[in-house]
Amino acid sequence: MTAPRPSPVLAASPEHERWMDLAIEEARAATLHGDVPIGAVVVQVDGVGSPRLLTRRHNERELTHDGTAHGEVLALRDACAELGRWRLDDCLMVVTLEPCPMCAGALWATRIGGVVIGTESFDAGSLGTLYHLGQDPRLNHEFPVRVGVRRDECAGLLQEFFAGRR
Repeated sequence: MTAPRPSPVLAASPEHERWMDLAIEEARAATLHGDVPIGAVVVQVDGVGSPRLLTRRHNERELTHDGTAHGEVLALRDACAELGRWRLDDCLMVVTLEPCPMCAGALWATRIGGVVIGTESFDAGSLGTLYHLGQDPRLNHEFPVRVGVRRDECAGLLQEFFAGRR
């Protein structure tokens, strides 16, 4: 039996805070059409030049009547279209809430280079809380994750949204 591999953790960067600002702006935009405030951005960080923002999206399930219109999936689709390829191994996703199984699977499928998360999802979190699809050695791609960037602000957006619905 082999020893478990240590889980790779994405090293902290001051840029994560700046990119999370954009994801938070997107999360706020989701509430304008009644969607859960989750925002996501994809940044190309290929190491050649300065990181480049590729896309920023938010949940649109209520807006489009599409259960798969999560901000993460929409952002990944846009990033792939922008780069003209399906592999995003030189990219980073920054998202306000830990992705669900569908979104974590999409991150795995696009071979994302890493993910920065605002706050955990104790209901459906699939990058460390309930499951960890980003660091499962049974899968053919693993990626580092950093959790807790602007945690209180990201969690507050969700708490405020759901308090208003009760």
